[in-house]
Formats: sequence, C-alpha cells, structure tokens
Amino acid sequence: MNTNTHDFHYDSDLIGGSLMVRECRIVAELLLAGVDDAAWRAAILDENRLQKARPATARRMAQAIRKRLERLPPAFWQALHDGDDQLANQVAFCAALARNLLLVEFLETVVADAFVTHAETLEPYQWDDFLADRAHRDPSIADWAPSSCKKMGQVAFRMLSEVGLMESARSRRLRPLMLRPEVVDLLEQHHLVRLQNCLSALRPR
Repeated sequence: MNTNTHDFHYDSDLIGGSLMVRECRIVAELLLAGVDDAAWRAAILDENRLQKARPATARRMAQAIRKRLERLPPAFWQALHDGDDQLANQVAFCAALARNLLLVEFLETVVADAFVTHAETLEPYQWDDFLADRAHRDPSIADWAPSSCKKMGQVAFRMLSEVGLMESARSRRLRPLMLRPEVVDLLEQHHLVRLQNCLSALRPR
C-alpha cells in the first residue's frame, strides 16, 4: 500500500489490550500445533484455556492475539512459548508492533526523541500530540472518540512498562530497552528491518 495517499488508514488494535503475555503463550501453542477451526474453538471456548469469565471475552482476546502473532514467523511463536518471562514479553511486544504501525511510529518519533534529549519521563499529552500529528496522514483520526484515543494511550504506555521501557505506567519514567540477543537474531534472520531499527534505537547508548 502507498502510505502517502489520502486513502491510508491506520489499522490499530491497541484498544484490544496490552501485551497479554500469559494468553499469548497459550495462543502460540495452538498456532504451533496447527489446530483447525474446531480445535481452536474447543480450546478457547469449551476448555476456556485463556481463563476468562465470559466466552465473548475469550473469543475476542484470542482473535486479537492471533492477529498479532500471525504477523510474525513461527520462530517467534516458539520463542514466546518456550522463553522465560523477559523473552516472552519482548516477543509479544514485537507482535504488538507488527500489528500496530501507530505504535511503531510512536516509538520511532516520540520515544526515540525522548532518549536523544535525555528526557526522564513521557507525559500523557505526548500521545495526544502524536495522534494530532498522525491525523495529517490519516484524517480519520480526527473522528476517533476522545475516550478511545485516551484508552489507546493508556494501553501504549502499559506496553512500554511491561516490556521494560518504563519503570511503571504510573511513573512513566523511561529506561533503555535491554533487547535480548534472541530477539535481535530473530529480527535479523527474518529481515524485519524496520522493527529491528525501531527497537535498536531504544537500547542503551
């Protein structure tokens, strides 16, 4: 797609949830097993593998995670399933980035600039300013409900906290990303250059 045309639209699922690592491991196991639709439904709805109170919630979350993970090659699923918590967090973050160009661009601009300028924290208004800037590229952003924009910012900050780029979503104090060698190797092997460059810009200097 030519992202410079007026037909460009961001396809984001940030409202759907943050990294959801425990649930990601379960979905990765199902994807690695190559289950068919019937076995997928049985695992998510009948067995309630995600341990959700309502079937609709389980179905929605499983589908959201699947759409993220399917943007990455199966080697990432394996690392997510088998890895320790830090590795699983970072792979789940890669999946969220692969699904959310909006989040990639936030890291490439606002977060990367914060590290360059040695800013100690991120502020909520920076997400609002970022969306206002992206509206020049995708005018439909101007029609997004303020509550949705706020929720997306909260989820984005929570993801940064979960992956270790911030001390917490509350303090929003920035920390360099200690990117695991396994993640670097996966990104290189599968030629995911933009993701690699985006994450490398957030590593210690």
